[in-house]
Amino acid sequence: MLVQILGAERCIEVGTYTGYSSLAVALVLPEGGHLVACERDGKVIEVAKRYYDRAGVSHKVDVRHGLAADTLKSLIQNGESCRYDFAFVDAEKKMYQEYFELLLQLVRIGGLIVVDNVLWHGRVSDPLVNDSKTLSIRNFNENLMKDNRVDISMVPIGDGMTICRKR
Repeated sequence: MLVQILGAERCIEVGTYTGYSSLAVALVLPEGGHLVACERDGKVIEVAKRYYDRAGVSHKVDVRHGLAADTLKSLIQNGESCRYDFAFVDAEKKMYQEYFELLLQLVRIGGLIVVDNVLWHGRVSDPLVNDSKTLSIRNFNENLMKDNRVDISMVPIGDGMTICRKR
């Protein structure tokens, strides 16, 4: 829905897994739309590709096998800064801050970065929970609240999702 409302044509997904969210994005992209899907696990990429084929959207999805941070840095080095309308992040939680910084370079002003799992099963609000993933998400959330480069809205549905609009 957000991709449609935004009229997005160029999107990035960090953490594709079996392709559920990337398929939803690809299905609403215009015919000439483009989605870069970053995933490090080759086995789940094959599952995602089967769904893209079945849905007839393979031509819209550029699957990048490898570390997402490396893919994002490569896009920046290839002159793609500010050329994307929408990004979705659901990947390694400890890397959220780095992904966000890289995506801020790739997403245009007015574009969206949507980050999933920001409530982390309620653990982020429990001061007694201090494992590394929870701390990473908690710190990421705190940094976002202070970040004047984006407008944010945390949606407390499911495991929480933060919508960031680049200023």
